[in-house]
Amino acid sequence: MPDESGLPRLEPVGREQDRPTALVLVLHGGRAHSRESGERKRLTYRRMVPFARALSRRGPGTYLLRYRYRGWNAPARDALRDAQWAISELAERFPGVPVVLVGHSMGGRAALGAASGSNVVAVCALAPWLDGADPVHQLDGRTVLIAHGDRERWTDPGESFRYAVRAKERGVRICRFDVPGAGHFMIARSQVWHDLVTRFVLGVLHIEPEDPAIAKALRQPPPSGLRAVLDGAHT
Repeated sequence: MPDESGLPRLEPVGREQDRPTALVLVLHGGRAHSRESGERKRLTYRRMVPFARALSRRGPGTYLLRYRYRGWNAPARDALRDAQWAISELAERFPGVPVVLVGHSMGGRAALGAASGSNVVAVCALAPWLDGADPVHQLDGRTVLIAHGDRERWTDPGESFRYAVRAKERGVRICRFDVPGAGHFMIARSQVWHDLVTRFVLGVLHIEPEDPAIAKALRQPPPSGLRAVLDGAHT
């Protein structure tokens, strides 16, 4: 994936807008350790393409980030560094335009970690890979949604709950949903995942009214608003 400049790559999804009023940056998953190139379009990348396409059709300018490397690679945290680069790049191209980060698995971890970007207003982290070492201070002033399936086998829903508790105790506007019958790869209950992301992103960008179920979870104290159960009411 590094291009000739050695940088990550922003790939527009749908029609690239000259003057967008809102932006979405989509971050796909990866591996804990891998220095393989991020250029190849693996399943982790393709899994997020439908999310990006659906959002681009609803108004915001939408981009997928192609990482330099396939892995997180602690302590380098390559995916986080690439996300930070992409956020800065969007701020330079589109000054003052709000950005929502949408990430899955490793991409969810990168999205949460990169939330301090001055143009970032919200983060949607799907089945994020967290290990207890991730900070929450960078979420101050942002709106955050985390979702985890109850059949998860790859990342730890308990870690995302504890992360959300730490953020909530700090005063972050955050909610977290459990998705019954869903696993890590968002194949089961796929429409539920897609609807949740779309409703959150469009609401937080004020393209549509804020979804009542999400607004309720954001208002509730823990643990209620951090163990909200996402059913099929909107599918």
